Amino acid sequence: MADVTARGVRFHVQRLAPAHRIGQPEHPVVFIHGLFMDNLSSFYYTLANPVARAGIPAILYDLRGHGLSDRPRTNYGVDDSVADLVALLEALGVDGPIHLVGNSYGGTVALGFAVAYPERVASMVLIEAHVPVPGWTEQMAATITNIGLDVTAGELGRWIAQHRKDTRLAALIRDMITRTSVVADILATEPLAEESLRALTCPVRAVYGEHSDVLYHARILDGLLSRFTLTVLPGIDHWVLPKATRAMRDIVLEWFTTQAPVNAR
Repeated sequence: MADVTARGVRFHVQRLAPAHRIGQPEHPVVFIHGLFMDNLSSFYYTLANPVARAGIPAILYDLRGHGLSDRPRTNYGVDDSVADLVALLEALGVDGPIHLVGNSYGGTVALGFAVAYPERVASMVLIEAHVPVPGWTEQMAATITNIGLDVTAGELGRWIAQHRKDTRLAALIRDMITRTSVVADILATEPLAEESLRALTCPVRAVYGEHSDVLYHARILDGLLSRFTLTVLPGIDHWVLPKATRAMRDIVLEWFTTQAPVNAR
């Protein structure tokens, strides 16, 4: 466990050293979690440790405002999240290509990072990723508003994968929605240009649930990315990571233990 300061924000970071060295890429896998009810623990207890045991270094961190990281009042846009990741990697001394695993909003950050720094991304695994295309900001703002209403009404069950009430988490979500600029910052997010997404050449593995409300984002990516492999898990909704952990573990381990090393382009 470590605290790393980047862009004036203290981030909670976990680095998992590989259990042994293998012939697969030495580029670390960086895990990026989703918004509000999520933090690095969702990856720590599911995918990150198996990746490290397979011989690949793993980096996990709590996004600003989440988990044990600082909660500043401003700078919660996608560009801010990308800039946070850039600064965090610099503070950690990671200057080569990385693999990215992004869940939900974390997938949005991964895509934003890849578009801005394509030479730094060896590959990506996107889990229920949101693609910031025209109309996405309005959809996200409505979702955030609904979360806030549910939190106020004490109905957190639908927003927590474990479907249990957590009053501390409710308080954290309420504070983030009402006392930070997250909604305004999301609304100010510029869509990713289609030509920028088409220009990405890194291999991308995407996993979505059959009943996910963002499955259409996978179809968008499929039409834009040249090296895109999609798996749709039957009977699963947006909560792929907690509901299909074993399947995700198998997919991620197969992906990262067969990727050829990628040199900076």
